Amino acid sequence: MRVLVAEDHHVLARTIATGLRRQSMAVDLVVSGDEAERMCLCTDYDVLILDRDLPVMSGDEVCRRLRELRDAPRILMLTAAAEVMDKVYGLELGADDYLAKPFDFAELVARVRALARRAPKPSPVVLRHEGITLDRARREVHVDARPVSLTPKEFAVLQLLLEARGAHVTHQDLVRTIWDEHMDPRTSAVRATVSRLRGKLGDPDAITADTGLGYRLHSAPGLLR
Repeated sequence: MRVLVAEDHHVLARTIATGLRRQSMAVDLVVSGDEAERMCLCTDYDVLILDRDLPVMSGDEVCRRLRELRDAPRILMLTAAAEVMDKVYGLELGADDYLAKPFDFAELVARVRALARRAPKPSPVVLRHEGITLDRARREVHVDARPVSLTPKEFAVLQLLLEARGAHVTHQDLVRTIWDEHMDPRTSAVRATVSRLRGKLGDPDAITADTGLGYRLHSAPGLLR
C-alpha cells in the first residue's frame, strides 16, 4: 500500500510516516498543499492523509481539486477542529474519512487500512499459497504452521506476490508500491529483500526471478490457490 502524508507539523509528519512504514506501507511526505496535489498527479497513491491546515494551498482546496480526478486516492482528513460541523464540511468537500487531532495511532492505521479496502477488488485478509499463510490483519506469516518473522518490507513483498497468484510482479511494481519516492530504482534493495525473504521462507526456490518479467511465487502445476 502506498500512502502520501501531507502534514506541515514536521515532528507529527515523521511520526506518522515511521509508524506506517512499520506497518509495511510505502510512505511519502509533503508539507504543503501544492506539493500534495503535485504528488497525487504524478503518483498513484492508495490513501492520502491530508492535514486541513496546510500552507500555500489548504487541505480543503487540495481535497476539492483531487475529487475532480478519475483515479484520486482515498482521502483521510486530519484536523484540530473537532466540531461536528467541521467534520461534516470536510466530508462534503470529498474526504472519505475524518480524524480529529490528537488521535490514537492505532486508530489512524485502522482507518487507513479501511480506506484501502474500498478499492474495487480488495485483497482477502488471509492469503495462502501452498504452505504459506499471510494474515494481513494480524501481520502474521506462517510456513507449514511455523511462524515466520518478517520485516515490514519483506512482509509487503510477500503480500504483493501472494496477491498476484503466480503472475509476475515487476521490479518497477515492487519499487512503486513498497518503497517511497526517495528509493533509487537502480539499487539492489529489491533483490536483497527478495533474497532474505527466500531464506526466511526456508526454500531458495520459493520465489523465482525471470529476466525481463519480474518475480513470482513458484508453484507446482495445479497447486496455486
